[in-house]
Amino acid sequence: MKEFIFFDLDGVLLDSMPYHAKAWILAFKEFGLDFTEEEIFLHEGAIELDSAKSLFLNKGVNPTQEFFEKVFKLQKKIFKEKFSKEVKPYPEVPDLLFALKKEKKKLALVTSSSSEILKEVFPEKLHSFFEVIITGDQVEKRKPHPDPYLKAKEALKAPKEEITVVENAPAGILAAKRAELFCIGITTTLQPKHLSLADLIVKNHQELKNLLLNGKR
Repeated sequence: MKEFIFFDLDGVLLDSMPYHAKAWILAFKEFGLDFTEEEIFLHEGAIELDSAKSLFLNKGVNPTQEFFEKVFKLQKKIFKEKFSKEVKPYPEVPDLLFALKKEKKKLALVTSSSSEILKEVFPEKLHSFFEVIITGDQVEKRKPHPDPYLKAKEALKAPKEEITVVENAPAGILAAKRAELFCIGITTTLQPKHLSLADLIVKNHQELKNLLLNGKR
């Protein structure tokens, strides 16, 4: 497989999306809006008004930037206070990262989460596996815009033909494809039908490991 592997964080390396979703659902309730977990999962990573607007419009609300920022600020507060300590890497992740580094793969972590949240939830011992870490507050536009992946590509001076992206949500997959990168979707949070823009789809981390190391599931 390709030399450079770019990983999303939430729902790919961390089993965190149920906790992020709970925080979003509680934050929305404070503003009189009811959402399901799947609705949140479908918009994962789209945490700017232009990309998250449809989430509100589906509930009959046309949000202003100020309103969106209030909801987002409350979600971050709830997540940090109630749920961040519950977040753990998927059990297979440390071995996967170790195996990839053993094969001399160059790894990047590319997330819409802020550096503050990353510090809260991502174990320090896993940071050393990554040559580059790109957080949402390091780019002008987050996913589904291509900016985060283009920034990682530039930082590693990686040719696009040698990059594989691993994502679990539509916004991240769209960001990868807009950056003209090969993308694997993993069904940790959503059914395959929601990941249809990905070049390949895997069911779990074992299939992902086989594919990244051996070129087959």
